[in-house]
Amino acid sequence: MTKRKIRDHADAHACLALQAASGLTLAAWARQEGIDGRSLNLWRVNLTRHHGRPPRPAKLVELIPAPLPPMPRYTIRCRDMAVEVADDFDQDTLLRILQVVAAC
Repeated sequence: MTKRKIRDHADAHACLALQAASGLTLAAWARQEGIDGRSLNLWRVNLTRHHGRPPRPAKLVELIPAPLPPMPRYTIRCRDMAVEVADDFDQDTLLRILQVVAAC
């Protein structure tokens, strides 16, 4: 038999009040009433954490990536040719490029 889940904080408050008045444990009361005990217990924990108030809705914050500062660039000139690299250049790639330029 599928047990009924707790719908919202009002349903949880009502069920928890009835359970407390019954004198039964939460698990025994939930079983007797056909309520999902895990659902009710989770609501009990959350309501206790928020002192009986429903939790506040989450606030969404838009995150926009900040533009990166321009990276320093370097120009290597050899005769009438030039190679421009940024600070994050790959040394192996630059070496291959310079070998091609030197062969010209």
